[in-house]
Amino acid sequence: MPSTLPDGDPVPVDGALPDQAHVGMAARSLSFYVHVPFCATRCGYCDFNTYTAGELGSQASPQSWLDGALAEIDLAARVLRSRGDTRPVGTVFVGGGTPSLVGAGPLTALLRRIDDRFGLTPDAEVSTEANPESTDPALLDALRAAGYTRLSLGMQSSSPRVLQILDRRHTAGRPEAVVAQARAAGFDHVNLDLIYGTPGETDREFADSLAAAVGAGVDHVSAYSLIVEPGTRMHRQVRTGALPMPDEDILADRYLMAEAALTAAGMSWYEVSNWATDDAARCRHNLAYWTGGDWWGIGPGAHSHVGGVRWWNVKHPAAYAAALAAGRSPGAAREVLSPESRELERVLLELRLADGLALDALSPVGRDRAAQDATDGLLDPAALSAGRAVLTLRGRLLADGIALALTD
Repeated sequence: MPSTLPDGDPVPVDGALPDQAHVGMAARSLSFYVHVPFCATRCGYCDFNTYTAGELGSQASPQSWLDGALAEIDLAARVLRSRGDTRPVGTVFVGGGTPSLVGAGPLTALLRRIDDRFGLTPDAEVSTEANPESTDPALLDALRAAGYTRLSLGMQSSSPRVLQILDRRHTAGRPEAVVAQARAAGFDHVNLDLIYGTPGETDREFADSLAAAVGAGVDHVSAYSLIVEPGTRMHRQVRTGALPMPDEDILADRYLMAEAALTAAGMSWYEVSNWATDDAARCRHNLAYWTGGDWWGIGPGAHSHVGGVRWWNVKHPAAYAAALAAGRSPGAAREVLSPESRELERVLLELRLADGLALDALSPVGRDRAAQDATDGLLDPAALSAGRAVLTLRGRLLADGIALALTD
């Protein structure tokens, strides 16, 4: 089942933000994330805020979700525009869940509402995730006509056996077929997500998955180590010994396999878990997260961040829709980040980028530690001399620990 929300302070009924959030707003980018909470089935490793039809019953529906999402976009416009925010939206990302399940009509309506209330930049990046089994040429044609520019498909693996362990319902080979359909529909940017470290996965199976992703002709690949979250079916299987978990050395080897295969295919890493063929293929929406942009999360359980204020919506689609139907913010709670917390997040996020972190973001102690990390082969000495902390390949394997140590 979905994980629980953190604690925080109450969100005002009208969704108003504290003055801090509006300071310096014009200098930051504005993005929207839209969460689609529906899935046909629940994967055994997933703890996202998603629901199958059987789990929802009659409590909520795609229509009540859409009505709520459109109303929350209106709420965002009232909150931001009332304080003089005139920024257009540079990126939109529709995720889930399974956005392709709701069809082109709702996804088009959401994008139009964002454009109507805020305006999109002329070069706006508009992405949607999709499940290979619920995506077809008609959907892709409609999404491209609506203004979607980027498609992200959950491939996870090319191995039928691994897909079965993950409880994925698409068949091997289907993601590659959808990539071809997306290209035919006019999508210039297509991503495939891979997962490595599935219990029982072999080196050969992951190597074959990498080859399949490269062979599909995408311009972006994301590769993530499987995290077995408490409360999931897979967590119970691992805990009882029904499934083995690979050790950290195996996970490190799999990452090195991804780096070698994707680099050989002409892709370059730009974030620890993401590779792209060139700058244009990089996911600008995720870059906005990683570099301190503002984003408003639309949908049940969606998180938002504007000017150091973070808040999150109620999780259940029925409660979400009811709040907005009553004219209330769906926010469950929020927190105002301290300057220290914001700096810590900056280090944790920007250090994961190929462009690295400016050394002036670190304290004198942190800069001394960075110098030692360069000596130890974890940071690039040439980049350090130029004033930036940039991870080496070995450093990427230890990114989070290095970032935490730099902030001590």
